[in-house]
Amino acid sequence: MSLAFSKNVFSFFKKLKKNNNRDWFNEHKPEFKAIEKQVKDVYNSILENLNTHDDIDKLKIFRIYRDVRFSKNKSPYKTHFGGSFHRTKPRLRGGYYLHIQPNNESFIATGFWEPAKVDLLRIRKEFEMDDSEIRDILSNKKFNSIWGDSFVGDEVKSAPRGFTKDHKAIDLIKKKQYIFTKKYTDKEILDANFLNEVDEAFKAIRPFFDYMSDVLTTDLNGVSMID
Repeated sequence: MSLAFSKNVFSFFKKLKKNNNRDWFNEHKPEFKAIEKQVKDVYNSILENLNTHDDIDKLKIFRIYRDVRFSKNKSPYKTHFGGSFHRTKPRLRGGYYLHIQPNNESFIATGFWEPAKVDLLRIRKEFEMDDSEIRDILSNKKFNSIWGDSFVGDEVKSAPRGFTKDHKAIDLIKKKQYIFTKKYTDKEILDANFLNEVDEAFKAIRPFFDYMSDVLTTDLNGVSMID
C-alpha cells in the first residue's frame, strides 16, 4: 500500500497551534486545502480496505472549524483530523474512527461512543443475563494484543438504575460507552505500512462487532427485531 500520510500534516498543525486565528489560517488556506485533499485520499483508501471485509455505508471526515459557542477555548480551528467510518445499519452495529494529531496524540478507536438509550439498556441486559461470550472475546490473545482486555469510556459510579451493584458483571454493566482505542506515535503514522496496521486492527475487532450486532438486533429471547 503506497498511500500514506505526509509529515506536512503534522508540521501544518504545529504551526496552526501557535497561530490559531483566522488571519493566519486564511493566509495559509491553500496549504491547508492541499493537505486536506491528501488526507481525504488516505481516509478513502482506508474506507476501500474496510469494504473488502466489512460493509461501510458512510465515511465522515470532520471539518477543521471548531464550535466555540459553549467552549472556554475560543480557538477557531482544530489541530487534528478526525474521520469516522459507519457500518451499515440496522443489520451491522459499531463504528471505526481515526484521529490524526501531532506530538504522538494520534489514535484509532472502535466501538460504541454514544449508544442510544434503548441500545445501552439492551447491552446491559445481555451482560446481566450472560457475560461469558463477551468475556471470551475480551480475553482472546490476538484481540487483546491489539485492543487490550477492557473497555475505555465513561461509566456510572455504582450501578445503573434497575441493576444490582454486586452483580458479577457490574464492571461491564456500569459502562456508558463501549470503546476500544489504540495510540500511535508520529513516526508510526508516517510509516508506509500504517494503513496495513490500521486495517489489521480493524479486522481484529470483528468478533466484538459481530457479537454486539447480534445482541442489538435481537431481543433477550434471541428473536430478530429487524426485517
